[in-house]
Amino acid sequence: MNINTRTLDISPDAASIQTHLGIIQNVIQRMSANSSNCKAWCISLVAAVLVIVADKGKPEYAWIALLPTIVFAALDAYYLALEKAFRNSYSHFIAKLHRKQLTEEDLYAVTPLGNLSLMQAEAFNSFSVWGFYLSLLSLVAVTKWVALG
Repeated sequence: MNINTRTLDISPDAASIQTHLGIIQNVIQRMSANSSNCKAWCISLVAAVLVIVADKGKPEYAWIALLPTIVFAALDAYYLALEKAFRNSYSHFIAKLHRKQLTEEDLYAVTPLGNLSLMQAEAFNSFSVWGFYLSLLSLVAVTKWVALG
C-alpha cells in the first residue's frame, strides 16, 4: 500500500486538522471579502462616472457606467462561485474526517471542489448578484433619463 494513500487515524482536535480547516476558512473569508469589495468598487466607479458625465453635461455618456457594472457583476459571481467551491471542499474534508477516511494527501490540499462554471452561473442567479447589479443598472438608466437629460 502506498504511504500517501493510507487512511489516517487522527483526532479532529489534532493540530494538523485544525490548521487545515483554518486555511480553508481563511480562503472562504477572502472570497467573501473580495465579493464585498467588488460591490464597493463598482459603486465608487459608477458614481464617479455619473458625476463626471453630469459635470460635463454629456448625458449620452452615462452608458459608460454600464461597463464597470457588467465587469464587476461577472467578477462578483466568480468570487461567490469560488467561495462555494471552497465551502464544498471544507464540507468534503469534514465528511471524510468523520468517516475516518482521511489520507495524507487530503491534508493541506486546498483546492476548490465542484464545477466552477456551473457554480458561477448559479451565483449570477443569486439575489446577492442580480439584485445588486440590476439595481445599479436601473440607477444608471434613471440618472441618464431623469437627472441628466
